Amino acid sequence: MGIDSYVLLAIPLFIFAGNLLNFGGLAERIFNFALALVGHIRGSLAHVNVIASVIFSGMSGVAQADAAGLGTVEVKAMTKSGFSPEFSAAITAASSIIGPIIPPSGIMIIYSVLSGTSIPELFVAGIIPGLTMALVLMVTIYYLARTGKVHCPEFERKPVKEIWSAFKDGFLPLMAPVLLITGILTGVATPTELGALTVIYSIILGVVYKELDGQGLLEAAKQTCVTCGALVFIIAAAVPFSAILALLGVPHALAEFLTGISDNPMIILLLINIALIILGCLLDTTAILLITVPILMPVVLSLGIDPVHFGLIVIINLLIGTITPPFGVLLFVMMGVAGVSYNKMFSGIKVFYIPLFLFLLILTYVPAFSLWLPSKVF
Repeated sequence: MGIDSYVLLAIPLFIFAGNLLNFGGLAERIFNFALALVGHIRGSLAHVNVIASVIFSGMSGVAQADAAGLGTVEVKAMTKSGFSPEFSAAITAASSIIGPIIPPSGIMIIYSVLSGTSIPELFVAGIIPGLTMALVLMVTIYYLARTGKVHCPEFERKPVKEIWSAFKDGFLPLMAPVLLITGILTGVATPTELGALTVIYSIILGVVYKELDGQGLLEAAKQTCVTCGALVFIIAAAVPFSAILALLGVPHALAEFLTGISDNPMIILLLINIALIILGCLLDTTAILLITVPILMPVVLSLGIDPVHFGLIVIINLLIGTITPPFGVLLFVMMGVAGVSYNKMFSGIKVFYIPLFLFLLILTYVPAFSLWLPSKVF
């Protein structure tokens, strides 16, 4: 795989669409709808944070974009309402990793190109794990609020009239992920074509709501160029490195090493989980993906592990790594957004590690979580 793959064009398109929605003020409409819907549940705006991330995840597909864009709205609203800055930043970082699990997903597109796995199957396979992760985070929030471990200001239940008004106000932005997933399920367009259509839809929404001007369009384009420029550089550097490893016989040697330890897929997957979590704490997600997938795929296929299931395992491992010290990239993104120190950021997010790791183990050893929906659709 190189940077000349046509499928990779979908990534900048989805990132651009997400940035357009941010600079067009549409992220705030999504947040207001989520507030009207679940703001009254114990944990209030922390739940809103998760729901808004789930909705927004159907647009950009990049965790950093979700954290920096929607995260700014979320952290501002939470701190203004009385939440601590560190907890506001922590739940925003944790909910941002849902973005690349629910389609569209830039990291899934890269994995698909590396492994030869169907992109639509990967996208559909991520829906249930993504929603389950959101539920895990919300249960954790409810527990923290219920036990008083985190101060969560309460909001009154909104009347049906206000919920309906918020829904109408955010209806068109909410339709973006619906249309995208419908396009994937029906197969009416390729992921790249759907990315282009999402960009056009985002621009139309910005114009209709009169919130996207020429300056906003330019800023969205600049942010997309910065994100994609870093991504292309990583791919360009990692591809020859992967080729060198292949020429040196590293994949074959690793396969022999792992199967020498055990031929039990459960044990091999546990070892891979541990290795990926450690790597995710230290290196960029895309670079890890480009180096490890070509090495691990022969092992995975020889053990009869489904590549779609394995893709979800790899992706969720690496995403958890982005919120894990010492170099989790989302920790630093949210430190900048919320203006908190590294120690406070870690203090706020550490409570989410246990539920996320338990979720990862369930996903690893219960393939139906990721494979049931694709088996019904395709």
